[in-house]
Amino acid sequence: MSAIGIIATLRVQPGKEGEFEAVFAELAAAVHANEPGNSYYRLFRTDDAGVYKVMECYDDAAAVEAHGASDHFRTIGARLGPCLAGAPELEKLAAA
Repeated sequence: MSAIGIIATLRVQPGKEGEFEAVFAELAAAVHANEPGNSYYRLFRTDDAGVYKVMECYDDAAAVEAHGASDHFRTIGARLGPCLAGAPELEKLAAA
């Protein structure tokens, strides 16, 4: 088993940070409750206004796929879209 890390960079529209953080908190709770293949899923603010990083860790590729296909990711994640100022940038990492 080889863990997979993902760092997602999300840019949020000015004034939508509070809404974004609240919806993300719902999503994170759903990930923790429903995705046994995910060991870490947390939102961080950067020093740049409106720019966030999500750090994620999955057991394997199947767990990454399960995350993207999950009902909670599709429904709660869709509510993040109106807050964003562009598409997320994803960086995929392989455990050493």
